[in-house]
Amino acid sequence: MRKRTVLGLTIGLLSVLGMEGSAGPMPPAGLIGDFNWHGRGGLFGGFSAIHVMADGARFVALSDHGAWVEGQVQRDAAGRITGVATGPVTLLLGTTGRHLPTMRTDSEGLAVAADGTVFVSFEGNARVRRYDHLAGRAVNLPEEPDFELMPHNAALEALAIGPDGTLYTLPEDSGEADRPFQVYRFRGGVWDKPATIPRRGPFLVSDAAVGPEGRFYVLERTFLGLGGFATRLRRFTWAGDALTDETVVLQTQPGTFDNLEGLSVWRDAAGHLRATMVSDNNYLFLLRTELVEFALPD
Repeated sequence: MRKRTVLGLTIGLLSVLGMEGSAGPMPPAGLIGDFNWHGRGGLFGGFSAIHVMADGARFVALSDHGAWVEGQVQRDAAGRITGVATGPVTLLLGTTGRHLPTMRTDSEGLAVAADGTVFVSFEGNARVRRYDHLAGRAVNLPEEPDFELMPHNAALEALAIGPDGTLYTLPEDSGEADRPFQVYRFRGGVWDKPATIPRRGPFLVSDAAVGPEGRFYVLERTFLGLGGFATRLRRFTWAGDALTDETVVLQTQPGTFDNLEGLSVWRDAAGHLRATMVSDNNYLFLLRTELVEFALPD
């Protein structure tokens, strides 16, 4: 989601000025590392989605300005990220093979299939597109009637893919505090609406992932004014067409991290589950682009 500049400046000034000398929130349980990722050029930043490859070293990240980048991380002996090397940040193409029009670049969700096919969800004009490779031309997936009714700044924030190629997407906002989030599923060339997840407290959806063990993860965040952002990660199990076994596997104190928007869940070389998250710096030099990693319970 593209944040208001005033909001971003407020967070940045607090983090740079108001919190100096403060110990800050305690690191959450399971934290592996928090790496500040720096890049060059006007397209760097605003990352809203990330996919970590099975080797845990290579990744692709997507910004909310219709751009993407591939990279590789270096790690120390404890598995913490110590460096990032990337290629150029590149603009996505539309269905005509040209760059996306300015008002249609709000790419938010990223899902990579086992065969390398990439899917991207967009928020401003809610839709999902397929890319045989990210440098190529886009192909529109069929439309779901609900998508065009979604608010431009609260639509398809999350995108995930199962091992069988089934896609799942959710809007950022359910519309009402007591209304659950609708999960949309794409398989066999058609959309359906198999399940919802309950909306709990002020948190809104920022991304989703299907873990290597098949469970469904939903990343959420809330902005608490002077307190900054808080992050929550919930996990569910598919039981037929229902999502069950709701579990909060992570919830941070306000201000622990910046605006974590992208999520990837994978297994490390030792077979342990990890969640890698990336923050959206809103293209403001006062804010950070973070790569945050957690060990998750099996």
